[in-house]
Amino acid sequence: MLSPRYSSDSIGLWRAALAAGWSTTRVRQIGEVAELAGEVDPAEVLIYGETILADAVAAALDLVLLEPTYAWLPELPMALRLRAIELSTLGAARRLAGPVFVKPVDDKFFPARVYTPVEVDALVADDLPVLIAEPVRFGVEVRAFVCERTVVGLSAYMRGGQLASTADGEWPLGADEALAARACLERLLASDVALPPAVVIDVGEVVERGWAVVEANAVWASGLCGVDARAVLPALRRACMPRARLGAADAPWVRPRAQVERQPGAA
Repeated sequence: MLSPRYSSDSIGLWRAALAAGWSTTRVRQIGEVAELAGEVDPAEVLIYGETILADAVAAALDLVLLEPTYAWLPELPMALRLRAIELSTLGAARRLAGPVFVKPVDDKFFPARVYTPVEVDALVADDLPVLIAEPVRFGVEVRAFVCERTVVGLSAYMRGGQLASTADGEWPLGADEALAARACLERLLASDVALPPAVVIDVGEVVERGWAVVEANAVWASGLCGVDARAVLPALRRACMPRARLGAADAPWVRPRAQVERQPGAA
């Protein structure tokens, strides 16, 4: 099930799904989701799209979506993140003079950036969970799709704070950059750090510090950034399942439905 947005990513996944013999549909309105419950087998459904769509489909079909926990990044060993990061609330961040990097942990309730001080639209609630981080500069950032602790796709993501795509839609990654990114990822994947079975991990070169984990995100809502859509399909399947099939190993990574519902006043 795809978003109604005809992005290059969703088109690529649509083509890859058709080539794999899968059927596809675009959910054009949230109101249509309830009608799907009697029309599809939840065991055969996987989702790619915005969080509001994914949450609606998951609720209608009693699916679970897997993603990193809020605390995953700040709980990483310092050697893997190379900067101070804490899980807090927007209210706490608003009391900081800055400069400090602040990012909502779920969805884009406000821009993730360095604030001095932290001034965010008053409509966004103080209890919104956020990550507060020490400001650093990243050179190149690399996106990795990971399934069962194996990198299945790799691409440049950002360069100097800007998307790394070229005018012709390519996401070039130099051989040395790919080697450094894979070395960083291998340190993470070979460690005892717990990971969702399917996840997107961004790594990057922190200026004057070295390579580190930038963040981790849900496969079902992350841009491909030039990664081969065919390689992403198995990761998407692994990140979505009927609630009745949820096992103990996957349970810690279930996306809580309440984290979206709890912010009715958010912009």
